[in-house]
Amino acid sequence: MSVSDPAPPDPAPPERGPRTPRQARRLRVVAASAGMAVAAVLLGALLTSRSSVLVVGVYGLLLVLCGLVVELSRRGRTRLGSYLLGCGLVAAVVMDAVVLS
Repeated sequence: MSVSDPAPPDPAPPERGPRTPRQARRLRVVAASAGMAVAAVLLGALLTSRSSVLVVGVYGLLLVLCGLVVELSRRGRTRLGSYLLGCGLVAAVVMDAVVLS
């Protein structure tokens, strides 16, 4: 190599492919656990302002659903857990807006 030769190009950064099944399971478990924490905080906050059986029902079911998603993810059913978590969160938001308001 002489002084006038250009430097060799930097190697390309490694491409990020799809997640491995283990990474997908961990991601679902973390998402469902975060959902459980948020639902528990919301349940506590709403029970202090208005004590209603509907509040306990909606957020209690959301807590149970998040626990179910954690268990499904541990058993390798991440896609089913993702669908259930998404539908459950949408249903809880709709129930909170329509029924609890």
